[in-house]
Amino acid sequence: MDASSAQPSQRQPTFAELYTPKFVTVLREGYGLDVFRADVVAGLTVAIVALPLSMAIAIASGTTPDRGLYAAIFGGFLVSLLGGSRFQIGGPAGAFIVLVAASMARHGIDGVLLATMIAGLILIAAGFLRLGTYIKFIPYPVTVGFTAGIAVIIFASQIRDLLGLTLAGKEPGELIPKLETLGRAIGTTNVAAVAISVATIAIIAGLRRLRPTWPGMLIAVVVTGAAAALLSLPVETIGTRFGGIPQSFPVPSLPVITLAKIQAVLPDAMAFALLGAIESLLSAVVADGMTGRRHRSNSELVAQGFANIGSALFGGICVTGTIARTATNVRAGARGPVAGMLHSVFLLAFMLLAAPLASYIPLATLAGVLAVVAWNMAEKHEFATLIRSSWGDAVVLLATFLLTVFRDLTEGIVVGFALGALLFIHRMSQITGIDTYAPLTVDDKADRSNGDREPYDPALAADRDIMVYRISGAFFFGAVAAVASVLDRLSGYKALVIDFKAVPLLDSTAANAIAQIAVKARRHGVRVFITGASPSVRRTLLSYGARPPQAKYRSDIASAVAEIKRLDQTI
Repeated sequence: MDASSAQPSQRQPTFAELYTPKFVTVLREGYGLDVFRADVVAGLTVAIVALPLSMAIAIASGTTPDRGLYAAIFGGFLVSLLGGSRFQIGGPAGAFIVLVAASMARHGIDGVLLATMIAGLILIAAGFLRLGTYIKFIPYPVTVGFTAGIAVIIFASQIRDLLGLTLAGKEPGELIPKLETLGRAIGTTNVAAVAISVATIAIIAGLRRLRPTWPGMLIAVVVTGAAAALLSLPVETIGTRFGGIPQSFPVPSLPVITLAKIQAVLPDAMAFALLGAIESLLSAVVADGMTGRRHRSNSELVAQGFANIGSALFGGICVTGTIARTATNVRAGARGPVAGMLHSVFLLAFMLLAAPLASYIPLATLAGVLAVVAWNMAEKHEFATLIRSSWGDAVVLLATFLLTVFRDLTEGIVVGFALGALLFIHRMSQITGIDTYAPLTVDDKADRSNGDREPYDPALAADRDIMVYRISGAFFFGAVAAVASVLDRLSGYKALVIDFKAVPLLDSTAANAIAQIAVKARRHGVRVFITGASPSVRRTLLSYGARPPQAKYRSDIASAVAEIKRLDQTI
């Protein structure tokens, strides 16, 4: 294939190809009434699932239930309108509970809203810088570890409402102090609250097994809420703790913005942005796997950014792509982003029309809903598989999990990613090898450049003054020490041939090591020939000093050995 014919596959995508929302793409393809009907059904289905979840997540995050609804309504609408996935459903996510609750404790609701807006700006910048492509490089053990850690924290945060405990003071945020405080209050357990939470979990689990297509969470909320109201059970409700949900359309407004406040909430904003990017792109990948479509990762990040800004303007908490609701959207027959937009419209209608009824929902019910969410979030099978698979994956998984649970979510991700990168480097260095071969003679007509050669044996060598090495695999800083220690053995030879045919790439550290070996060889009167290097590998070697006269380049080992013999004969 010539250069001109190879050009189309190397063409860079245009700005429009990267950032055109899928909503526009779907409209261009033609959007008929049948497609709209399918999206209406899917949007209504997702709204029914999202209604109790949005309120429960907001309450668990330390805010009021209406802020979760605002996030799902306004943020979710913008995710579907501007996003790079046809099926993504945006809204408040369980993964954010830990971060939002901590930010709420430190900075109050104004700080949370400001951090959410800044996170939106960070996500927009990340999208336009095309960083979405790199989010997928986060190791799998890290995503499983922090997801399981978040699940543990979410469940721990619901123990108070699951048991109806009465605390003397404020509930601590850290896990161990939290459990100690809850343990001391175990004598205040409310039997009615326990019954409500157990009934909620049982209804959801039972319907999932017997009637998987039914909205189990909403049915559980309606049944337990009605039972608590009709039986006058002594349990805390949304109305008794928060005074209910507003029945009016919120007016957009900016939080208090000062330079000092921005500096204070910036770490939280960066954590919101990082987790939001990871969650949304993982969710989009799940949707791709279910539908065979492909999302636009950078467009998705831009949409998530605008969605978080929009959510904060209307008083909502952080927004991201939600895996469970996105999967529900796909299974409900959604055909495009309109389903996600309608899900937000239906939620707004529910809030405006049924807000008084929400006051009767017991907090034990929402705690039961989140207990189920936490159980589903903890990828138990994947966790066990990674523990058994290898010591390296187990270390990365457990470090991420334990740091997430006992220290900080961001710290868990960063440390897990660093350990995962070190593990990858270690594994890559192990598969980078160096083989020693008997030199080829000029008369040897057989093509022995395909690696089918015997290991070097002095008794078989045609010329014992020539040493031939072949490096295989990625040659990078992690493998330099092992390879250089072999190549550095120059005494007793007149020529050294280093074959790079099986090296797909090398980095600056490896190229510099080869250059230093060539310089040392020249000082000792040893000729160095580099063979089989691809154009890119050769350019890197040349740029770091592995060039004539220190090293000469030939196409294969046979031609290098032939030239060495010819030079020896002329001396």
